[in-house]
Amino acid sequence: MALLLGVYIGGRGAWLWQANHYGKALAQQSGQYQREREAAALAVIDWQAEEQDRRRGLEDRLKSTAETHWKEMSDAQQSQVRLRDRLATADLRLSVVLAATAGESGSCGVSTAPGAPGVVHGAVRADLDPAHAQRIVAITDEGDRGLIALKACQAYVRGITR
Repeated sequence: MALLLGVYIGGRGAWLWQANHYGKALAQQSGQYQREREAAALAVIDWQAEEQDRRRGLEDRLKSTAETHWKEMSDAQQSQVRLRDRLATADLRLSVVLAATAGESGSCGVSTAPGAPGVVHGAVRADLDPAHAQRIVAITDEGDRGLIALKACQAYVRGITR
């Protein structure tokens, strides 16, 4: 009986000691795992905050670029409207330089008489019909808008690739 009691007490003691030892090891492992998960979660939160800051910066740059593009487009349109109005009221006339042959004037297109100073010396000019002038202004307006849009697209691409 004493031997059975000794085996029982020894077994029970070993069982309790082993359960306590494994319990501590599992608690320690669980705590370490919890700390690793918290560190990983904090790293993800920090990364998300950095990405949000980058996104806000990009959105601000793109907004600034869009506002600049809108202002340039608006200024170009206002300039074209003023030019069309001046052409319509005959306040401004468009003219072209006519090609003169050397045999017509004998001076190779250079004026011998002093006249009003200008860039083209002695050239014969002809006024354009206002309707043709309006069409030319419309074509240049489309070209200006295209160039402004191209510039805005290039700025957008530069902004998102930084």
